[in-house]
This record gives sequence, structure tokens and C-alpha cells, in this order.
Amino acid sequence: MPKHLQTELDQLKKELLHIAAMVEGAIEKALVALVERRSCLAQEVIDNDYLINDAEVRIEEECLKIMALYQPVATDLRFVVTVLKVNNDIERVGDLAVNIAERALYLAQREALPISVDFSGMIADVKVMLSGSLDALTNRDTKLARQIIAMDDLVDEANYKMYTEIRRAMGKDSAIIKRALHLLSCSRHLERIADLATNICEDVVYMVEGEVIRHKSEVLMDE
Repeated sequence: MPKHLQTELDQLKKELLHIAAMVEGAIEKALVALVERRSCLAQEVIDNDYLINDAEVRIEEECLKIMALYQPVATDLRFVVTVLKVNNDIERVGDLAVNIAERALYLAQREALPISVDFSGMIADVKVMLSGSLDALTNRDTKLARQIIAMDDLVDEANYKMYTEIRRAMGKDSAIIKRALHLLSCSRHLERIADLATNICEDVVYMVEGEVIRHKSEVLMDE
């Protein structure tokens, strides 16, 4: 029984890494579509979302099967529970990639906004957080997980600055409001991806150490 369980757990890990890779690719394409105004790339993200959804369902079913057949305990149980939660968060990141792609598609088909909004720093931080959270999960690295959690404040601050800048631009020119709101939504979606990366890292700490650290950000910042 333990040998069969380990085989199932190894396969589950592979499936999780596969959906994570698909989502990272979707985010990358959506952001390129936004920055470079590439409609075809945005449409590709939208059209392929069903692949991520299907993978999420398969992983959830596999987790439930393992729990029913093998009744794992201790570390193995924490791993399966973590996969269930992370799988859902990863799929939600995929949904946010679609949201960004839809905004990018709208903006690419209209006149460029007459304002300069630099997403580069925020995008870079979000990519680091998402990639780092998945690396922490793969390598069971709680030190990296805690470092990624600490980065969330940087993205929150960037989102607030973006909101302030875009709001100021809309106040000066009411003609850009609709397009600017789409851009502002992209900033909010990026901030939400950072939140989900934080959730993944919190689940990594639970999986490895058995400690629940949600709602304890102030403690983490002191460490």
C-alpha cells in the first residue's frame, strides 16, 4: 500500500507542476499582450483557458481518490490537502490571466491611451512572486515561501500608486475614462495574483511545518 500511495503522490505532484506551467505561460502571454497591444496573443490566452480548467478538475478528482483509497496521514495527508488548495489558487490565477487578456484585447483594438503608465516594476514583482511560490512548493522550501510572502506589500504599494496615477489622468481627460478603467483593472488583477502567490506560500509552510500562518503577516514581518 505505501508503495502505491507514493506512486500516486508523485503523479499528483507532476500534474500540479503541469498546470502551474500552463498558468505561468498564460500570465506571460497576457502581460505581453497588454504591454505590446497584441490582440492575437490575448485571444490565445482566452481560447486556451479550458485546458487549465480541465487540468484543475482532474487534479481535484485525483486528490479525492487518494484520500478515499489510501487514507493518508501526517505528512502525506498535509501534502494532499495542500495540493487541493494550491490547485484551486493556480486555476484562479489562470482566470486572472484571462481577465487581463480580455482587457488587453479591448485596449489593443482602440486608440492608445495618452498617458504613460509603467507596469514594468509591478509585473516583474508579480512574476517573481508567482514563480517563487511554485518553486517553494516544488522544493518544500519554507524559507523561500516566507520571502515571497514578504514581497506582497511591494505589489500592494505599486497597485495603489497605479490607482492614484490613473485616477489623476481620468480627472484631467474624461474621454479616456473607459479605457483607463480597463487598465486600472489590470493593475488590480496583478495585485490579486500576488495575493494568490502568497496563499500558495502559506500553504507550503503548512505542508512542510504543519503550521498555519494565515492572518499572521505581522509575525512574519518581524522574523
